[in-house]
Amino acid sequence: MRLLFAEDERSLSKAVTAILVKNHYSVDAVYDGEEALDYLETGNYDGVILDVMMPKADGFTVLKRMRAAGNRTPVLMLTARSQIEDRVLGLDSGANDYLTKPFAMQELLARIRAMTRTPGVQPDTRLMVGNVTLDAATYELSAPGGSYKLANKEYQMLEMLMRNPKKLISAESFMDRIWGYDSEAELNVVWVYISYLRKKLSAIGANVQIKAQRGVGYFLEVQG
Repeated sequence: MRLLFAEDERSLSKAVTAILVKNHYSVDAVYDGEEALDYLETGNYDGVILDVMMPKADGFTVLKRMRAAGNRTPVLMLTARSQIEDRVLGLDSGANDYLTKPFAMQELLARIRAMTRTPGVQPDTRLMVGNVTLDAATYELSAPGGSYKLANKEYQMLEMLMRNPKKLISAESFMDRIWGYDSEAELNVVWVYISYLRKKLSAIGANVQIKAQRGVGYFLEVQG
């Protein structure tokens, strides 16, 4: 299976390419958007991995030009920490999936397998835990008792919890991933947003609760 991998960080590109080759993929690695477009014009690929932030042409530009030219090759977008708008824009522009940096190679491999099984088909963008659904495209949180459209940071926090059910996530991890290393926000802002989410989950009849382990972190627990 042949992949095009467009990533301008050469050390990351080299490491990921080596693992993909070890997993029996044929990989063409390029380092900017224009080079990616050149390769797409001359080669046939089973899947494309596009970093959002690239020189000469960013990942969105490459994706839009691919789709405008009628190229329906499945595309996985790589986005930087906490850039929710990038994810939504990528999906709306025709991406098949997205993955946030830093990522685990096992997840990257799983997403490649998933998108190349159904080429050209948009995946379900919803996360589901218990009776709760979170939609990546609309930020909508829903359960049998109703729904809410979440604010960006609420969405990002709940997404982290739902992608890692039963795993403890520290307040520091939330701060680093969502507010960023250079943020002037205080650590207690995490508790404030956890409180918002708990109230919304309760209001819509969710059978999922956000639990806290004092001094360690937060995790999701399905009730009953």
